[in-house]
Amino acid sequence: MPPPMGGAHRAGPLKQSNKSHKTGQHRSKGAVDLANKGRVGVKVATGRSGQGHRWVQKRKDRKYQMTQLRNKKKAQVWAQKRALGAADAPPILTAWLDCQVQSPDLIPHLEALLGACDPDMLLRRTPRALHLACPRFKQRFAFVQPPTQDLLSVLDSAKVCDSIVFLCSALELESGGLAPALETILAAVLAQGLPTPPGFVLTDMADWPIKRQNAAKKTLLKALNQRFAIDKIFTCQTEAEALLFLRHLGSQKRRTNSLRQRRAHLVAEKVEFLGESALGTLKVTGFVRSQTLSADRLVHLPGLGSYQIQQIESARDEFPLDLHRRTGAHHADIDMGSSVGNVIATPNPTAQESLEMENEPDMFDGEQYLSPEEEALAQQTLLTDGPGPKTVVRVPKGTSEYQAAWIMDQARAAGEENESEEDDEEEDSDEEMIERELQDDDEDEPENEDEYETMTITSEANMDENYDEKHVNFAEEKQLLNKMKEARMEEMFPDEVDTPTDQTARQRFQKYRGLKSFRTSPWDYNENLTPDYARIFQFENFNRTKKRVLNEEVDGAEPGWYVSIYIKDFPQHMALEILANENASQPLVVYSMLPHENKMSVLNFVVKRHSLGHQDPIRSKERLIFHCGFRRFAACPIFSQHTNGSKHKYERFWRENATVVMTVFAPIVFPPANVVVYQELANGRHDLVGTGSLLSCDPNRLVIKRAVLSGAPFKVQKRSAVIRFMFFNREDIAWFKPIELRTKYGRRGHIKEPLGTHGHMKCIFDKPISQQDTVLLNLFKRVFPKWNYDPHVAKPSTGEDLMEDEGSEVLQLKKNPPKSIVKSKSTEDQMACD
Repeated sequence: MPPPMGGAHRAGPLKQSNKSHKTGQHRSKGAVDLANKGRVGVKVATGRSGQGHRWVQKRKDRKYQMTQLRNKKKAQVWAQKRALGAADAPPILTAWLDCQVQSPDLIPHLEALLGACDPDMLLRRTPRALHLACPRFKQRFAFVQPPTQDLLSVLDSAKVCDSIVFLCSALELESGGLAPALETILAAVLAQGLPTPPGFVLTDMADWPIKRQNAAKKTLLKALNQRFAIDKIFTCQTEAEALLFLRHLGSQKRRTNSLRQRRAHLVAEKVEFLGESALGTLKVTGFVRSQTLSADRLVHLPGLGSYQIQQIESARDEFPLDLHRRTGAHHADIDMGSSVGNVIATPNPTAQESLEMENEPDMFDGEQYLSPEEEALAQQTLLTDGPGPKTVVRVPKGTSEYQAAWIMDQARAAGEENESEEDDEEEDSDEEMIERELQDDDEDEPENEDEYETMTITSEANMDENYDEKHVNFAEEKQLLNKMKEARMEEMFPDEVDTPTDQTARQRFQKYRGLKSFRTSPWDYNENLTPDYARIFQFENFNRTKKRVLNEEVDGAEPGWYVSIYIKDFPQHMALEILANENASQPLVVYSMLPHENKMSVLNFVVKRHSLGHQDPIRSKERLIFHCGFRRFAACPIFSQHTNGSKHKYERFWRENATVVMTVFAPIVFPPANVVVYQELANGRHDLVGTGSLLSCDPNRLVIKRAVLSGAPFKVQKRSAVIRFMFFNREDIAWFKPIELRTKYGRRGHIKEPLGTHGHMKCIFDKPISQQDTVLLNLFKRVFPKWNYDPHVAKPSTGEDLMEDEGSEVLQLKKNPPKSIVKSKSTEDQMACD
C-alpha cells in the first residue's frame, strides 16, 4: 500500500545496511563534486586548459553533440547508398551465370524483360556488356555474362562485380537438386568474397501453378541457407517481376571488401591496340572504380602480367543517366575538370613504380651464400662474355626452339631438385620406373605410320578395351596408390624414418640437428639460407609499411570517371588474343597495384581443405594453382602447421579436413586477401581443393622438418635398457649421443655408451621402461620453399571438352598407332608426375 499523503517512509529496525565503499587515502569523485557544489576552474571554463584537461560540457550540450554525430553518420550512409549507380558513379555491375544444363539460354529473354519493365528505360548493348539506365531509380546497371564453362572468367568477374545472379532451372532442381558444377562455382565465388549475397532466378516455371512454384522456391532456399543467408528467390517471368528484381539489385546492402576498396580497378568497355611492332600500346576504356587511379603505379591484368601506364585520358561517357546527354543536348563531363580527349594524368619519371620483380644478388659480397656450383658458374660468367655452350637434346618432331629450350630447362630443374633432395628418400615413389617403362614402349613402336580410317563401332566385343583406353591411366593410378600408401604410413607413424644400412646415419642426416625443446630452443632464421633468398625483398617493418602505403594519397582519375588508360610495352600477341575474345564475354580487368606489390617475397597462406574437391592426400611440393586477391599463379608450396610460436612443424601431406599453412615465393600482396586453391588434374580440369586467406608476407617463418629414428628395447633392467635397430655402427651412436631420447609411453632419457660394433647402445631413462615400448630420437632441419613461381596458368578444360573426350563412341581402326600419339601420351604422364 502506498504511504499516506504528507508522510515519508521510515525504514524499520531490520533494514539492511550495506558496507560503505572505502576510497583509501583520497576522496571519491562524488565527494569531490559535492564539495565543489558546481564550481568549475577558470582554465577549464574558458577552454585554456592544457592537454590533460578537456572542455566540460553540460548534459544538454553533450546530447546535442551525440545527435549531430549520429546524423552525420546517417548522412554518410545515405550518400553512399544514393551514389550506387548514380550519374557521377560507375554503373552497378552484375554478372549472369547460367547454371542450366539442358534448358535453353534464357538470358536474352531476361535482358529484354529488364529493358521493357519501365517505359523510360534506356538500353544499350556493347560487345562486352549490356547497359541499362533507369531514370525511375536514378541508377545505371551493367550486365556481363562470363562463360559458365570458363572457370577463370567466372572468378575474374566475381572479383569486380557488385552482384552475381545464378540462373537455375526449376525442373533440374526438382529432379536432382543443385548441380555439382553449381556448388563448386558457388563455393569458389563465396571464398573470394562478395559485397552482396548472390541472387538466384528460377526459370522453366511459366506454366506451373503457384503452389508448385512456391514449393520449388522453398526447396532451393532451404538448400542455400545452409551455406549463407539469402532472403528471396526471384522469378522474372513478367515485366513487374523484372522491375522488382532490378530494384533489389540497386538497393542491396553491401559489405566492405578491403581488397577491392583499397585498389583502383577498371572493367574494360573498349580495347584497342596501337602499334605495328611486337610491343605496342594497349588502350583500355572504362569506368574507374573504388579508388583514385594513379599513373605512377603499375597496373596488373590477370593472366597477362604487370605493366606501366603511359597516360590516362578522359573519354566521353556513352552510357549517361540523363536522357538529354544521350540525345546530344549537352556533353558536359561530370567532375572531370577537362574536356573529352584531354590527358588527365601522366607518370612522373622519378615517382613511377619500376617493373623490377627480383633483387639482383651481389656476387662480390662476402656474406652472400652461394653454393660451389654457383660460384664456379659466376666466375665463368665474369671471365667469358660469349654465349653459353650449345646443348643437343632429343625432342619430338615439330617442336619449336622455344619448346625445346623449355624441355631442356625442365630436365635440368628436375636434376637439380634430385641433387638437393637427397635426404628425402622416404618421399620418393616409383614415378621414374613408370616413365621408363612408358618410354621403352614408345621405342618399340615402328617408325613408319600407317594410314587409318575412322568409323563407328556398335559391337560390344571391345567394350573392355575401349573403357581402358578412355578411363584408365595405369601410370596415374599407380602413382596415386603409392601416394595413398605413404600418406597412410605417415598417419600411423608420423615423421618416422628408417635408418639406412648402406650409409652412416651421420651422413644421411648431416643437415639435421637435435633440439632440447621444439618450442623454446633458439633457431637463427638467417642461418644457411638458400640462394633464392638473395633474390627476394624483405620489409624492415611490414605493418608500418602497410599503414603508410594504404594512407598514401595519390592524384589521377577519380572513381566514377570514364577514362582511357594507355598501357605501354604491351605484347602484340596478347592484345590480339584479347581482341579475338572480345565477343566471347570474357572480362578484362585492369587493377592498380599498391607500391611494392610487384616485388617477389615469401607469402604464407592459411588454407583449409574443401569438402567439394577430391579427398586424396596432396603431397607437399606438388604443383597447385592459387587465386590470391587479384592475381593467379601456380607454385609448389611447402606445408606446415598453423600454430603459435617461432617454429612450425613441416607437414608432408595435406589430408582431408585439415588446415595447413602454405609457403611459396610469390609477389607481395598486402593483406587482407582471400585465397582459393585449385589442383590441375591429368585431364586438364581444375579441381577446388582449399580456401583460405593470406596470413603474412614473412621470409623469416621457420618451417622445421622432423625426422624420427626409432629403436626397440633388447634388454631392460628397470631404468636401464639396451636399445637396438636405431643405429648400425658404433660411430653413429657416439655422434648422436648428446641428443635426448624419448619413448612412446612418455619416458625420457639419454645414450650412455655404445655396446659392440653393430649398433647396440645402453640408455638410461627417468623412469622404468617397458619391454614393448619404442625409443625415439628426434632430429630437425629447416625446409625452404622452391623458386617455382609461374604467373601463366593454363585455362582449364571445359565441361564440353571433357564430354567429347569421355563420351565419344568413335574409335580409330589402325594396325599400328601413330608414334606421335603415343609420345604425347607419355609426355602427358611425365608432366603429371612432375
